[in-house]
Amino acid sequence: MDMDAAVAERVLNVGVLGCAAIAQRTTIPALVADPSVRLVAVASRSRDKAEAVARRFGCAAVTGYAALLARDDIDAVYVPLPPALHAEWIGRALAAGKHVLAEKPLCVDGSEAAELVAAAHAADRLLMENFAFLHHGQHDAVRALVDEGAIGELRHVTAEFGFPPLAADDIRYDPGLGGGALLDAGVYTLRAASLYLGPRVWVRGAVLRVDPGTGVDVAGAALVGDPDGRTGQLAFGFDHSYRCTCTLWGSEGSISLDRAFTAPPTLRPVLRLRRQDHVEERTLPAGHQFASLVAEFARNALHETDFKGPAEDILRQAELVDEVRSAADAE
Repeated sequence: MDMDAAVAERVLNVGVLGCAAIAQRTTIPALVADPSVRLVAVASRSRDKAEAVARRFGCAAVTGYAALLARDDIDAVYVPLPPALHAEWIGRALAAGKHVLAEKPLCVDGSEAAELVAAAHAADRLLMENFAFLHHGQHDAVRALVDEGAIGELRHVTAEFGFPPLAADDIRYDPGLGGGALLDAGVYTLRAASLYLGPRVWVRGAVLRVDPGTGVDVAGAALVGDPDGRTGQLAFGFDHSYRCTCTLWGSEGSISLDRAFTAPPTLRPVLRLRRQDHVEERTLPAGHQFASLVAEFARNALHETDFKGPAEDILRQAELVDEVRSAADAE
């Protein structure tokens, strides 16, 4: 039996650290559905919560995150904990020899990112940040059109992600847990800027609007650019009407997506291509971005390949977050 065939017969045994509602709606079902993955256990600090989630997804319940990491029947973990808890538990998972898929943002700043990437390198484990939108085919379609010259030379990217206010007790209003719009919604727009403008993009200016009652930023915007003079405008927040868009503006036209970051599996996204005397709408195939993300994570972990690329993405993303904060503080 050759190496690829042997790997194809294996499955990645996964545990989940935390029972966040968003994880139960998106990534955990994708883990359960993937034939190359076996969901072994979910952990919570609350025994009742762990048991309820375990019953729902047909796996074992574990009380306490450390107890799950101590299991020898788990190869990898998915971490959907609040951002401020990521550094500790991702670090402990890597030290326990587990591959890690971490909910975005993977960490709260660049120093944490550097420490975790170094830990992953030392452990020879895969560390990957859960930006599922990168794995939706609509972005492949956009990049293919740009490469074909459909809008001429790319000049500018606009990315916007915002939604109405959250429940008052939502953890995203808690600065101690890594709350705030930058880490929740803004990171999507920053990742989109890197996707389309490349890894040399940096922040030229930024604004963060802080709610005095909670102490977290509830809205923000950033101007980014690259060494070639291409630019981007990013806006985000959670005191807005819903918007989830990305537009690429070129020398001869533009391309836009209306559900750039949160396309559900049944949605057939609409791509709008505009040129001087031409407006075209293309209805693209539906895509399950979380299923595609899980499949890539499992494939890379099982083959033990492509650890470097995700690590570089993590570091650059965290640097951009730091740059937004620094630029906003300078205002």
